[in-house]
Amino acid sequence: MDIKEVYDKFVMDTYGRTGLCVESGSGSVAVGDDGVDYIDFGSGIATNSLGFCDSDWVYAVCEQTKALQHTSNYYYNVPCGLFAAKLCEITGYDKVFFGNSGAEANECALKLARKYSFDKYGRKDRGTVITLTNSFHGRTLSTLAATGQDTFHNYFYPFPPGFEYVKTNDIDELKSKINADTCAIMFEYIQGEGGVIPLTSEFVDAIFELAREHDLVTIADEVQTGVGRTGEFSAGTHYGKKADISTFAKGLGGGLPIGVCAAASGFSTVLTKGTHGSTFGGNPVVCAGGMSVLKKVSEPEFLRRVREKGQRITAALKEFGKVKSISGKGLMFGLELTGITAVEAMNQCAKQGLLVLTAKDKLRLLPPLNISDENIDKAIIILKNILN
Repeated sequence: MDIKEVYDKFVMDTYGRTGLCVESGSGSVAVGDDGVDYIDFGSGIATNSLGFCDSDWVYAVCEQTKALQHTSNYYYNVPCGLFAAKLCEITGYDKVFFGNSGAEANECALKLARKYSFDKYGRKDRGTVITLTNSFHGRTLSTLAATGQDTFHNYFYPFPPGFEYVKTNDIDELKSKINADTCAIMFEYIQGEGGVIPLTSEFVDAIFELAREHDLVTIADEVQTGVGRTGEFSAGTHYGKKADISTFAKGLGGGLPIGVCAAASGFSTVLTKGTHGSTFGGNPVVCAGGMSVLKKVSEPEFLRRVREKGQRITAALKEFGKVKSISGKGLMFGLELTGITAVEAMNQCAKQGLLVLTAKDKLRLLPPLNISDENIDKAIIILKNILN
């Protein structure tokens, strides 16, 4: 039986798959079951930060599977402890909680913010979290409720209460929505699924100023923007800001499932024994892979190269007639197109050997952070054929 027939018969039809079956990959090149090589400008939606099967990452993961594949959080394990220490060293956060996805990391952040508020004020009703329109925070009921896009809200009523939405980059509306019941403001510095929309510096400044004024917890969702994607380890660095809580996932595991909620001093001891947990959180194999990612992505020279590659790709895209505007930072691009839809462009790219993504009505590019100059050049030629 063809694998696509197996999928159609046994896997719930929740994804708009392109029809390509990826059988293997190396670096920034995926190999399909058709035997064709495809340059990957999607990175598993910003997850394969070091591309396919990076040799150091493979070695770290395989060696760990020989020693210990899983224990439970009743016990300590070495890779988890060392990984946590390295992540705190890089980010400047005090402690981290490990889960399995960005949604889980965001769930943890929401619980932490609400417990912080309850512990301090003793009020059950001081738990409202402000989020932004066009945001995306996950697929669980709470993170869907936090997501400021109506298209994701259909079908799944009733949603958990306690969320208010503010128009992205609208300072006046943000001010108007804060009241005595508000406990936190949650945001992405660059909204990925919402169309690769950066927050303005003025709006980010307002978030932090209002949070200080009203004693609100700041939560930065860095699930897609973090781990070097924008040319800094955390996108907040571009704004000169560090939230009370930041969440990381996707590229942190290099292709294995992970989610991290990182908390600053003053917030890192809020969640106590029995208030939160995750069976697979801190899995030693995942942490070994994550440590391999951190060792490379945290290096200043590596991040400099990410910024340099991003500038190079941006310069090329600006010359293409069908590219109306470009948003994003580092190796995170959103292309507003004219004369062709994002879906049409994505399909034409695939036919010419380039895998790209969409974000709402934009074409989205998320190459591996270590993509070679040679494959960048090949990808630019394909994009030029379609967008020029």
